[in-house]
Amino acid sequence: MSLRHLAREIVIQSLFTWDFYEKDSSRVDELFSFSLQERDKLHDVDFPKELLEGVIRKVDVLDEIIEKAAPAWPIDRIAPVDRNILRLGIYEMLFSGRGDVPPRVAINEAIELGKSYGGPNSYKFISGVLGSIYEASDLKAKEEEQKKKELDPTNFPLAIKAGAVIYAVDTDGLLQFAFVHDIFGKWTLSKGGVQDGEDPQVGVVREIKDEIGLDVTVIDAVGSNEYLANDKEHGKIRKQVHYFLVKSDFVPVALQEEGGGLTDTKWFDQEEVASLSTYNDIKSIITKGVDLAIARESNS
Repeated sequence: MSLRHLAREIVIQSLFTWDFYEKDSSRVDELFSFSLQERDKLHDVDFPKELLEGVIRKVDVLDEIIEKAAPAWPIDRIAPVDRNILRLGIYEMLFSGRGDVPPRVAINEAIELGKSYGGPNSYKFISGVLGSIYEASDLKAKEEEQKKKELDPTNFPLAIKAGAVIYAVDTDGLLQFAFVHDIFGKWTLSKGGVQDGEDPQVGVVREIKDEIGLDVTVIDAVGSNEYLANDKEHGKIRKQVHYFLVKSDFVPVALQEEGGGLTDTKWFDQEEVASLSTYNDIKSIITKGVDLAIARESNS
């Protein structure tokens, strides 16, 4: 059982007793303390106390909402446990101001309380009343808008990276292209993170040197792509990669560090490049880079 569910149980027990004693507000602290006595696992009492005081403060408004949502059931005809679970559920949905308790969570918690403390059909009644309030209010629209916002990639932190189609001319005058091999079995383009305020063209030169030991010169931009990734610190982030055509001398390549998701690096001639197993989102970038390198060397 979660600590928050336990806290809600304490609130319901306190509300039920408060209701039984004809809503005597002078006894709220006493009733709350009594409900806490058997709940030694609950060390943070601020959450349940805030809920209890909020429900009592708003009880007239909450009861009016219940009567509108369930017109066939005047407040005094609703079972005491059920009406106090409804009061708590509505308060959490509409008035608590806690962004970490979405309306659907408040509804589900109220249903579970109904199963534990109400009669055989209490949870169905509670679900129906709270569900109708949820549908009639703007909560549903707000939740859907929040979900869209959470799923919108433009709202995720942005990390800039730079990569390159690397080429060189070998001793026979043939073009060779350097790729790196990753742990997923794909040959891909060397790339790395761009530092804050750093020009991607500067960053790509530094990253290639650090990754496979080549000194390169940037020739031209060949495109960019963007994808979502999981970051240990920030969660989901957008990675935006700027790709360039770069040239180096035809010298041996080797991974400069172990790990990092790469297993090998190698030169390939033009025909071999076409048959490499690589990622779909960079195939057009590779093709553009190879074509640009061929055109450049043909005119030199």
